[in-house]
Amino acid sequence: MRQKIELNYPSQLALLLALLGLGLILSSFIVLGIGSQMLHVPMKTVTTVLNDPKNTNISRFLNTLASFLAFGLPTILLGFIVNIKPFEYLGFRIKMSSKQLLLVLMIAFVGLILSGALGEINQAIPLPAKWLAAAKEAEAKYKETMMSMVTMKTMGDYLLSIVVMAIAPAIFEEMLFRGALQQIFVGWMKSSFWGILLASVLFSAIHFSFFGFLPRVALGMVLGYVFFYSKNLWLNIFIHFLYNGIIVTQLFVATKQGKQIDKVMDESMPIWLGLIAVLGIFVLMRLFKQESEMELAKQQISSEENINSEYEKLG
Repeated sequence: MRQKIELNYPSQLALLLALLGLGLILSSFIVLGIGSQMLHVPMKTVTTVLNDPKNTNISRFLNTLASFLAFGLPTILLGFIVNIKPFEYLGFRIKMSSKQLLLVLMIAFVGLILSGALGEINQAIPLPAKWLAAAKEAEAKYKETMMSMVTMKTMGDYLLSIVVMAIAPAIFEEMLFRGALQQIFVGWMKSSFWGILLASVLFSAIHFSFFGFLPRVALGMVLGYVFFYSKNLWLNIFIHFLYNGIIVTQLFVATKQGKQIDKVMDESMPIWLGLIAVLGIFVLMRLFKQESEMELAKQQISSEENINSEYEKLG
């Protein structure tokens, strides 16, 4: 029987960072290599050529592959190294209550309002001229990458975009930031708040979008507490998918209506509405915590009963 390797939290973080570094290197070579073959261009020009709308499907495929190799695979390897039940360690629990699902749906909706309001605040943050120019340049590159994948003329394009831009990122990013990093930070710092906050800041920073930084930190905090209370990564993936799916749907509808897609991406909400959303999330999260504690207790009792039943059969 495979035994887990006993590693303290700093060692787990160091191992994960090493695996992520290898994953990034591996994904770069593999994605550029495959892209070069599919596009019939030199590897050094693949990134530029992928921005051409006619290569949208190839761009979607390669971005999904890169996300798996850079985020998903290193996290899975960490799970196999440190735990004899790697997927359970990462939070892939099948059981959840219908009330949990309903509550996370409500939390996601209110969180969307909060995110929009924080986007308005983010836009108002003053920056030195050089920093602002750099932030706008990074934002332009981020939007250019997004635009290369959101050309959706048909329902088939839309459904493919849902898979590539909503489902895949939700799975791989939640595995890394909540299933791995958050658990390490919370355990190391012995503080749920600071551990979740640090994981959320990194989650936002990895998107390289200053003007979306605060909204993504808030989203990370919401996702962080959902995972911390439920220990069920599928609930996180569900919320993350909803956020991504709503954006993809908005962009698809905007395309059909002939609107400018970049304008849709910049939409925000009034700050006063965000204040109401904070109160709503606080109330909903308390209810979710209570429901999750009861659900985890039920699962623990069920697990103990199954173990006792197995012992009785053996005896």
